[in-house]
Amino acid sequence: MPDVEQNLEMEEIDYDSTFRNFQQGDIVKGYVIKVSPDEVLVDVGGKSEGVIPIRELSSTHVGDPRDFVHEGDELELYILREENEDGQLTLSKKRVDQARGWIQAVKDYEEEKTIMAPVKDVVKGGVIVDTYKLRGFVPASQLRTKGPHEELIGQELPLKIIEVDQRRNKLILSHRQAIAAEKGKQRSETLASLEVGQVVEGKVVRIADFGAFIDLGGIDGLLPISEISWQRIQHPSDVLKIGDDLTLKVLKVDRDSHKISLSLKQLQPDPWTTLAERYREGEVIDGKVTKLATFGAFVEIEPGVEALLPTAEMADRQVKPEEVVTVGQEIRAQIKRFRPEDRRISLSLRDVAQDYTSHGDDDDDDAPLYDAHEEHARAEALEDAPPVAAVEEAPVAAVEEAPVAAAADVEAETEPSGSTDEE
Repeated sequence: MPDVEQNLEMEEIDYDSTFRNFQQGDIVKGYVIKVSPDEVLVDVGGKSEGVIPIRELSSTHVGDPRDFVHEGDELELYILREENEDGQLTLSKKRVDQARGWIQAVKDYEEEKTIMAPVKDVVKGGVIVDTYKLRGFVPASQLRTKGPHEELIGQELPLKIIEVDQRRNKLILSHRQAIAAEKGKQRSETLASLEVGQVVEGKVVRIADFGAFIDLGGIDGLLPISEISWQRIQHPSDVLKIGDDLTLKVLKVDRDSHKISLSLKQLQPDPWTTLAERYREGEVIDGKVTKLATFGAFVEIEPGVEALLPTAEMADRQVKPEEVVTVGQEIRAQIKRFRPEDRRISLSLRDVAQDYTSHGDDDDDDAPLYDAHEEHARAEALEDAPPVAAVEEAPVAAVEEAPVAAAADVEAETEPSGSTDEE
């Protein structure tokens, strides 16, 4: 009799009541029990396993489902369709991820955050990135690099959200704005840390006639042409090229205008500091004409050191510099005044031949002396020569401090390498 009662009780048990009652739109949790190429089976506590179609696994392209989920993973899922006749639910992982992704995207957009996202694909007009479990679009105009963009696939880019609209399934991002924001932060930090006299590292990013622009980390400084080398150079590109890494000295920092002036040559040996060991006043030396001016010519006597040859010291009569010497010409001149401590040397051609002969240096008898008297005779033979008038020697102003990142202020083209003057 007890056995019969027990059997009746077992028959009265409603097994369906032991399972959850699922409805479309519910969010449920489950464990992955099988991953196949076409679908993922999940145990959600129903009469049978729930199934996630591949298209509902992710908002991005799914090649191999095992790249997204693994057996034993716990997932939060959205019920797309209620149980069929077999008791199987159709589930979506993508819908849950997207719902949460949109919420986070809106929050980050409002807070103007910079996010990182990998490039998944290249499409017409830009690239697709995977972020917030959503498909984000970065227009080509908002990419820092120019096309083709295939090389970006797989790379993580810093991005700023510029438009988010869940209703229209629209998420637009910008690489350019993220880079600009990062540079702005770096600019402030770099500018605050710079001090005059500090030695810094930088990279050449642009070359102009008046100098080179150096990236110091979010902010560019100017390296004027006059501060590249002790030796006169015709153009910065003669010495530098874009991409060069340099060690430089900070000459000036203007935090209000965000301008920085740099020097390369001041970290190199200054040839003027040892000139007194090699030259003396009255000595006859060789040099090369590097530049002509109305008041005379600049003569390089060794790399990085230029002396002034005034017009008044070129001949015994009034002449124009171009009538006596030319750029690139090798000449021999006498040191008329020698003041290396003031970075000034003045030369003379007028009595070079006589002075040189008086030294009796037989070894240099065949040296090509510059004959000022011969030049004088040649000038007199010119027809319609203008009347002779006394000409005062024009002084050469000392080189002023290098300007700060302004092309109009750079006057390096009119000064020698180390200022020269004649009293």
